[in-house]
Amino acid sequence: MSLSTALSIAQSSLLNTQRQTGVVSKNMANAYNADYSRRSAVVSSLAPGSQMATITRATDAALFRQNLSALSGWTAQSTVVDGLDRLNLSVNGVGNATSPARLIGALQEALQFYSAMPSNRTLAENTVEAARQIALGLNQGTAEIQAFRADLDSRIATAVSDLNQLLADFRAVNDQIVSGTIAKRDVLDELDRRDALLKKISELVPISTIPRADGDTMIVTADGATLFETIPRHVHFEPTPAYGATTTGNRIYVDGVPLQQTTGANTTASGTLAAMVQLRDEYANGLQLQLDEIARGLILAFAETDPNPPHAAAAGLFTVPGTPPVAVPGAAGLTGLAGEIRLNAAVDPTQGGDAQKLRDGVNFTFNTANHASFNELLLAYADGLDAPGSFVGSGGATVALSLKAYSTATVGWLEDARKTAAGAAETKSALVMRTTEALSNLTSVNVDEEMALMLELEHSYSASAKMLQVIDEMLKTLLAVVR
Repeated sequence: MSLSTALSIAQSSLLNTQRQTGVVSKNMANAYNADYSRRSAVVSSLAPGSQMATITRATDAALFRQNLSALSGWTAQSTVVDGLDRLNLSVNGVGNATSPARLIGALQEALQFYSAMPSNRTLAENTVEAARQIALGLNQGTAEIQAFRADLDSRIATAVSDLNQLLADFRAVNDQIVSGTIAKRDVLDELDRRDALLKKISELVPISTIPRADGDTMIVTADGATLFETIPRHVHFEPTPAYGATTTGNRIYVDGVPLQQTTGANTTASGTLAAMVQLRDEYANGLQLQLDEIARGLILAFAETDPNPPHAAAAGLFTVPGTPPVAVPGAAGLTGLAGEIRLNAAVDPTQGGDAQKLRDGVNFTFNTANHASFNELLLAYADGLDAPGSFVGSGGATVALSLKAYSTATVGWLEDARKTAAGAAETKSALVMRTTEALSNLTSVNVDEEMALMLELEHSYSASAKMLQVIDEMLKTLLAVVR
């Protein structure tokens, strides 16, 4: 081997070691950066005595796609869990203390006490107060549901704005990668930033990525709508500023295509956007429908029919403002009743009414002899809460239950959804942890390994430097001989 060849080898070794040392240093500096993928400097031979260190980035496309999918599923499920917890607390209270089932039970108990001593005015007023609490509870429940829906709309609008911004950021990074790949520049940092953006996007909507020439990437949603292809596609949502029981929320559109609707406590949704729409349209509306059915059942349970011909009907203990007293809505599934139901002023002492009318008749006289022990209506009301009836369930199907059983089933429906959602969240969280750990094992930096590699590079650098020193001495000796 000539001295010039040896010199070239030593210089190449020093340059490669310098580059490898720089890569190791960068790895160690980003050891705790979750969006950083470990770099490796791979030395390859180009010709005898000539070597080059090529920097590569640790990655696994299939594992990364699995992690994105798991992340979308878990964020959707956790959104459903949080939403159901909030909905339950708002409507039913802590420990279901303000649930319609608990309040109806309290009214039935008050009726039973009152029927045992129908001449006791205090018990009459206690019964009317129990009825007032039911009406107020249904009114408040409706208000909370609509506030919940309006808040979800606001959060959806914010998330859609964030998604559009993420797509704009993705375009900027993607363009840098494409131009850098064509120009054969180092684009590894840009690839890290692009993957980080994909993770954030997948938390909002489920996505699939399609690699294309020159490092370009296309993004589509799980149901096939294009999110990004050279340029970002617009995601549109029009929030509803205020909600009523009959208000229908708007859908989210990706490039003009509505986002797929999802169902179930173990939600079919992926990404927070679909999960929030599901909470708004499935669970909030489902609970509202059941509250409306309970209100309808209460109005009918306490409605009165004149014992004398032509046997006219009228609202009794409960009524709805603005409707004729006879026109107690009998159609199942009527919306808005829970927000409108009121205590009849005729029996409300706070409005100048007489609580004893509940015993004798609100609109018609049933206690014709004015007996203090008359309790037929009171017993009928108490028994009526357990009498079979027909109600619309959350899914729209008619169910045959008593009013008390139906109100209990309403609480059970929400509790069952919460339990199912929480169990599914644990499963999906475990999947995210497993895929994240597997991806991290492949792409993250191990400081101990990098320190060991740095020590090896120091030894290599020392050897190359020693080799240069020897060659320098040999050249000096050769020049001295020539002179």
